[in-house]
Amino acid sequence: MGKVLSKIFGNKEMRILMLGLDAAGKTTILYKLKLGQSVTTIPTVGFNVETVTYKNVKFNVWDVGGQDKIRPLWRHYYTGTQGLIFVVDCADRDRIDEARQELHRIINDREMRDAIILIFANKQDLPDAMKPHEIQEKLGLTRIRDRNCCSKGEPNAYRIT
Repeated sequence: MGKVLSKIFGNKEMRILMLGLDAAGKTTILYKLKLGQSVTTIPTVGFNVETVTYKNVKFNVWDVGGQDKIRPLWRHYYTGTQGLIFVVDCADRDRIDEARQELHRIINDREMRDAIILIFANKQDLPDAMKPHEIQEKLGLTRIRDRNCCSKGEPNAYRIT
């Protein structure tokens, strides 16, 4: 029965790019999605790719290292990307401006104009972590135009124009 439904409705695949500064938690998130459990990770030099299936959608998730020397290579991963997960370390107040600069550099690239954007506010459980509204402000998310946006707790997505 599943094969018949797959032929009728088709299986979908999406290319997802997971970016953010080093130590934001990208690899931990990737393997939590893939394996359903936390794993011990080491800094990513290069990239990790995993396929995560949810219902009839296969998400090919590319987790690319976030060290400052690797960031110029990020643009080589943009082509064909349908979704961006930008991971922010909510406890890293010293580098939130650096994260903002990198996020805006990514989303202003013409290769990423049509990509769906998810800001993953990670490590909110740590002491003195920034709250989602503070992350929104510090990343300049209200200044982003022509993107569909939503946040946890908001019942509907809204469009920034």
